[in-house]
Amino acid sequence: MATKSKVELAEFLTHQYLCESLTIKEVEILLDYTELVQFRKNETIADIGEVGEALYFVVKGEVALYYDDGGQENEVGRMTEGELMGEMSFFDRKPRSARMRAKSDDTRVLLLSRAKYKRIRVEHPYIAVNLLEHAVISLDHLFRRVSNDVAGFSQYIHGTGIKR
Repeated sequence: MATKSKVELAEFLTHQYLCESLTIKEVEILLDYTELVQFRKNETIADIGEVGEALYFVVKGEVALYYDDGGQENEVGRMTEGELMGEMSFFDRKPRSARMRAKSDDTRVLLLSRAKYKRIRVEHPYIAVNLLEHAVISLDHLFRRVSNDVAGFSQYIHGTGIKR
């Protein structure tokens, strides 16, 4: 990673929840374990059925999540700058249930491979704990969004109206 790019990424990350309790030196260490990957619009980042061998942190652009319903692809969510993706399959080692696809040109993500994650857990446990905490919060946000969607849909179907 070029020095200028690394400095810009470190600056960006210091303003993200993932790194809010890390020092600038710890953010730079985290960057040493990651790879900045760029995707074009509609390019697949990770696909359904793959076991997650990496975590992804959106640095620039937007990523859509798709579910395949018998050959019909349905968008089920969007991830934007500052959000973590791929944590479910990464940690439970089960096949992905959603496809991640870049929705904008020049979408950039930081990729943390499983091998690098294993190293950072041993070499920098405080940074690894921050990653785990961010993954838990990311999953919590996902669960809450889905719960709200299901509740709203249920109210719509059963005719109880949407409570405001």
